[in-house]
Amino acid sequence: MEGTVYKSTGSWYYVKNPDGSFINCRIKGRFRIQGIKSTNPVAVGDVVEFEVQDMAGEQVGVITDIKDRKNYIVRKSVNLSKRTHIIASNVDLAFMLVTLKDPVTFTDFVDRFLVTCEAYHVTPILVFNKIDQYTNEELVLVRDLIELYSRIGYQTLEVSAATGKNVAVLKSMIKGKTSIFSGHSGVGKSTLVNALEPGLNLKTAAISQQHKQGQHTTTFAEMFDLSFSGQIIDTPGIKGFGIVDMENSEIGDYFPEFFAIKGECKFHNCLHLDEPKCSVKRAVEEGTIAWSRYKSYLQIIQGEDENYRTDSYAE
Repeated sequence: MEGTVYKSTGSWYYVKNPDGSFINCRIKGRFRIQGIKSTNPVAVGDVVEFEVQDMAGEQVGVITDIKDRKNYIVRKSVNLSKRTHIIASNVDLAFMLVTLKDPVTFTDFVDRFLVTCEAYHVTPILVFNKIDQYTNEELVLVRDLIELYSRIGYQTLEVSAATGKNVAVLKSMIKGKTSIFSGHSGVGKSTLVNALEPGLNLKTAAISQQHKQGQHTTTFAEMFDLSFSGQIIDTPGIKGFGIVDMENSEIGDYFPEFFAIKGECKFHNCLHLDEPKCSVKRAVEEGTIAWSRYKSYLQIIQGEDENYRTDSYAE
């Protein structure tokens, strides 16, 4: 039988059959040693083949094969730095929810997410959430960030689940598609999903005033069917977005504004670090490439992975 994985708890997989029914499945042990360097060889969004078996009088499935993925989005496993964690697969749109406060979403976190989307062929959209909570000065900063990323070519959207601002626009964007909502704990993923599809009643929690960050209300990634067609994947809050399986020579190509002018560098294999006559460094000096983007690039290429974990919620 064939079905789609809607939820993974690490040991059990909740799989939807073509007839709309669900079955709990386990993975066949051999998958764990088939060269997949991931903490979760089966991910939400995967199309899998499974066999139904009777276990203690209950029908359970055993996953025997994973169909080829259209794409997937990964990050470095927090506890096992040499391993990856597949957040979801077969995704049409990846929404990164960004907030300026409670919690702060730093640009290096956003840039790592965008680099990963570029590398794994997922279309990203930046959603600036809780737009109703900002002062005029903070709104200026939001607009500056929107201009920065829009100029590069990324789609952005200002949203407020509380006031309903642009919720209808967001709804039209995800209609008929499989979308993933990602970001730090507390950026309002579950609240926004509830605004889009009130019947889901996803659990939400207040921001911790002590640390100005969210409480983890989503423990595992889970996909939900939408009444207006399509699916949405709600994910656990992510503290850091570690980059995996990328050579230094290719990282610059996942910054579209770097890639666009790299042909003007003196050396064809320029890493945009200390090389002379580098078009990217010149563009940074001239202000046509944002310093924040170049800083993110340096952190990734120099392997400063501790930074993305420790400064995500810096005061």
